[in-house]
Amino acid sequence: MGLNIGIDVGGTKIAGATVDVDGQIHHRSRRETPAQDVDAMSATITDLVHDLLRAADADGRTVGAVGVAVAGFVDASGTTVLFAPNIAWRDAPLKRMLEETVGRPIILENDANAAAWGEFRFGPARDDDDMLLLTVGTGVGGGIVSDGELLRGHEGVAAEVGHLRVQPDGYRCGCGNKGCLEAYASGTALVREARELVRGGSPHAGALIDLCGGDPEQLTGEMVTQAAAGGDPAAVELLADLGTWLGEGIASLVAVLDPAVIVVGGGVADAGDLLVGPARAAFGRQLTGRGHRRQADIVLAELGNDAGMIGVADLASRRTAPADRALASARATEADDARRTDAGSPAPA
Repeated sequence: MGLNIGIDVGGTKIAGATVDVDGQIHHRSRRETPAQDVDAMSATITDLVHDLLRAADADGRTVGAVGVAVAGFVDASGTTVLFAPNIAWRDAPLKRMLEETVGRPIILENDANAAAWGEFRFGPARDDDDMLLLTVGTGVGGGIVSDGELLRGHEGVAAEVGHLRVQPDGYRCGCGNKGCLEAYASGTALVREARELVRGGSPHAGALIDLCGGDPEQLTGEMVTQAAAGGDPAAVELLADLGTWLGEGIASLVAVLDPAVIVVGGGVADAGDLLVGPARAAFGRQLTGRGHRRQADIVLAELGNDAGMIGVADLASRRTAPADRALASARATEADDARRTDAGSPAPA
């Protein structure tokens, strides 16, 4: 059974894996992200891919295509990273750059889209044709699958669900606008509200004050989740508020998209029902046509941090054209022979 490679490029780390057609990971590798050096980024991704190719070769496995998921805007043609907020890519022709050094066909995709595809193909949405993913971490990302196809939009930058405006003239979002869902339903929002509670010295915040040693700047989202899991009323309330905003945002998105299932992932989703329970309740209260339609399920993601790698590897397999595969096969044979020669093993006759 052949393998494909999935690479997930984040602001601090680059993770990679070989993935089979069933979404199972066979080999892993990772590197630190040289985020501010474009040439070093390409070299690091290439090195990681070659590491995975060697691992697959040692197991007698062949590798077809390589998918690269990036935390940024990928153009509609899937060839160029238009913008990445935490990496120095600006109109970077990354597909061409990597194909020249990797010797395999490359596909590019936004990281949240890749994660959505992973959860659609191999996670809780595997039995549905229409799904919505929201990733709740530092920000709020998203991906949409409609009628079995990833929805990318005219410019390739659809599904920026975190920038749906939910509160006109509300909190300023990192995108520059005010009132985005991300400003109310993200890990950043959770920490902002928790620190405000601690800063005010509320007796209601006793457990949170203890966790951060009285210094609100030391308080993290993980601490809030930890306190909530232990039953602290203030932390439970903070997560419930976050979940309520999330559910109301989901209701607006469902009015437009009508998915069969909504999948919630990301670091904040580790809070489980402390987040998703209030989200379901708010969604039910705000759903257009409630009482006269089925209420879509809100479920937790299953693939965790591997979703992007698994999803983009599967997309690479599906999107690679036969001509690309033939050309890549010839390049791959040359590259594999060169690696064997460098390792002191003769190339096959």
